[in-house]
Amino acid sequence: MKYTRLIIGIAAILATLWVIIGEQMTAASANATVNAPVVTLRAPVAGTLEMQGHALGARLGQNELLATVNDPLADSVRLYDLQLEADTAGAAYARLEADIEQKKKARADLEARAERFHAARIEEIEARLKEARERVALLEASDESTGSAAASLADGVTVEDSRRPGEPVTRALALSHARERVETLEIELATAREGVYLGDGYNDAPYAGQRMAQIDDELDSLNAALTETDAQRAAIERRMTRARQRLGRQSRAELRTPAEGMLFWETLQADAVTVQRGDPILRLVDCSRSMITLSVTERTFNSLRVGQDASFRFTGQSHLYPATVGRLAGSGARTIYANLAVAPSAKHLERYDVTLLVPSLNADPEIGCAVGRTGRAFFDGRPLDIFRGWFD
Repeated sequence: MKYTRLIIGIAAILATLWVIIGEQMTAASANATVNAPVVTLRAPVAGTLEMQGHALGARLGQNELLATVNDPLADSVRLYDLQLEADTAGAAYARLEADIEQKKKARADLEARAERFHAARIEEIEARLKEARERVALLEASDESTGSAAASLADGVTVEDSRRPGEPVTRALALSHARERVETLEIELATAREGVYLGDGYNDAPYAGQRMAQIDDELDSLNAALTETDAQRAAIERRMTRARQRLGRQSRAELRTPAEGMLFWETLQADAVTVQRGDPILRLVDCSRSMITLSVTERTFNSLRVGQDASFRFTGQSHLYPATVGRLAGSGARTIYANLAVAPSAKHLERYDVTLLVPSLNADPEIGCAVGRTGRAFFDGRPLDIFRGWFD
């Protein structure tokens, strides 16, 4: 029994020493801080700044309005020039339309006049043809003794008009002349019905028809010019649309949250001040890409590799968050903190910098954006991990 108690005591002492030494010898960080990238919003245009009054540290939604920059003196000369071009093209388009309407009206009047002329001309030729046929009938019914008188009466012309030079006035000659007149008038009537007019002293179409053809050519030219002017108007309208958009961007710009889960971190300009294009206005923390920055000893640093498993625990809590080693920056890692929310301390820079990626930390809604909170990171298993799991 005495040896049993001695053995149990020695075992308890060894177990205690194992726990103490194991806990102290485990590779761990001296300090670990929740960190996140910082996004700087800059003025896209020059103008007067108008802040929306968000409190520092406020959680922001995606596309939330943060500030506006207004420039009442934005250059609008280009837009005015395009407006003048559009007005000029519009006036030319209206003039062409008026010319086309006037030409169409004139053509309609000429067309009605040509139709009246066509009908009257056909009636005239039909009357002359009827009279010519009657003249032929009279000559054919007359005999030789009355041929000369019948010819003179039937033709209604002088003797000189009824014969060729040197020819005698005979019944046969008068009848041939009358038949020729009938054939000529029949040809003239047939062509007139087709819209072609035969006769001495005028063209194959009346003046109204010739003028209509000329107006048709003018209408073709005017329609081509109208189409060209319309295309110019459309091109100017597109240029005006782009000029309005450009003027809108130059006269007023909005600064909005680029992503979900951001903190209003820092204001770099006062409200109602005049800023220039490219001036920094606000700084936001992107909580969706939070990480753990920490420092370790040289011995621990040399034992780590990118992608290695690790764990993180907040100070005062027992819950461990699984993590992986994302970056090994080493000593003097000041430059990598230029775009992070929490800058390293002087003591931190004396050690070796390590960055951990903790996806479950970003997905935990109870913690939210825990930038600045501290804890410790561990890279090996510890003797009491099995007991810590009971209290998670």
